[in-house]
Amino acid sequence: MKSTGIIRKVDELGRIVLPIELRRTLDIAERDELEIFMENDRIVLQKFEPACLFCGSSRGLVTYRGKNVCQDCITKMSEY
Repeated sequence: MKSTGIIRKVDELGRIVLPIELRRTLDIAERDELEIFMENDRIVLQKFEPACLFCGSSRGLVTYRGKNVCQDCITKMSEY
């Protein structure tokens, strides 16, 4: 993991501010969704990219009952 030398404090509501330099570098805009998860003893933030429930692809997604499914998986399911 690359160190940026930037330190931020957590406020009383548990929020932190992502510096503009990081947001520009990672192409994170206002209202973008971030995924938050843990890897071992670290908190990881990454830009959320919707993916197919079955294969993980992010191309040709259709939302059905709140779930993302790609066109390829829809085609494969219709063959059954």
